[in-house]
Amino acid sequence: MSLIPVEKSEIALGQPLPWALYDQNHKLLKAQGESIDTAAQLQTLLDAVPLRELIWQSASEPSEAVDETPEIDLSDTPDGRFTFHDMNLKTGDRIQLQPPAQLGHERHVVKLVGYLEPVSVLVTAPMVHGVRLPLLEDEIVVVRVFSGQNAFGFTCTIRRVCKVPFDYIHLSFPNEIQGAVIRKSPRIRIKIIAAITDPDKEGGEPLSGVIANISSTGARVDAPNPLGETGQRMRLSFRVNLHGMDVYLTTTAIIRSVLRDDAMHDRTQQALVHHGVEFQDLQPNDTMILQSLIYQKMIEQPHTVV
Repeated sequence: MSLIPVEKSEIALGQPLPWALYDQNHKLLKAQGESIDTAAQLQTLLDAVPLRELIWQSASEPSEAVDETPEIDLSDTPDGRFTFHDMNLKTGDRIQLQPPAQLGHERHVVKLVGYLEPVSVLVTAPMVHGVRLPLLEDEIVVVRVFSGQNAFGFTCTIRRVCKVPFDYIHLSFPNEIQGAVIRKSPRIRIKIIAAITDPDKEGGEPLSGVIANISSTGARVDAPNPLGETGQRMRLSFRVNLHGMDVYLTTTAIIRSVLRDDAMHDRTQQALVHHGVEFQDLQPNDTMILQSLIYQKMIEQPHTVV
């Protein structure tokens, strides 16, 4: 189950809850459909730091903002550079546009109107709740394109913001485009503290480990001491930050390998035991969260790709 924090503004007094609420240990606080009737009850609930399950939007439902961003892996090309025509763009294709930081880090879906090489690329203006995003001329934006099994990314400058006959913008024609093939199960280096318990025993004291790299199907978990033997099951609980939003994940995994690393790069570094684990019975929401986390890191921090 993947859980995210619930804000006070999301809970209306006297109204049925649209989702079940859980505490930090995934224990049910309030069932879906129950109501909070008084301010005192609401404050008691908020003191418990309530969480709800993250429900991802169906792929058939259009959205102005996109949270899943496939990775650009530069290892499959000699220099990681492509031409504009390599993207195989057609009029009406959906692309992602990330505005300047002062307008937020959310990525918006726009459509390609057309282009004139090497002068300009025309795209529809990004909209938020039906209102055009206040982009200004000469601002720099990041564009991401996904075509087949390929992911591309480039930066460009806003040349002109137009309102007639519809809202659209002129972007500078890209001089340099980076991209590569999207791998089936990419893996990225990361550092996430995880609580580890035995799924067959309740109430045991959790152990701690660090997730050193992760994919949508498994991870490497490091710890000072062995967390189990090959073939043993474990329950992993950890928190990831996805586009500024904290998401809590709990999943079972099977230990596939155990390797002790006695090499110490300096006197302060402790020898670790590396555990290669395979995730088991991941829920669709959890899979999407992991894929989005990996793609986010691969785009924003390509050096983390393993």
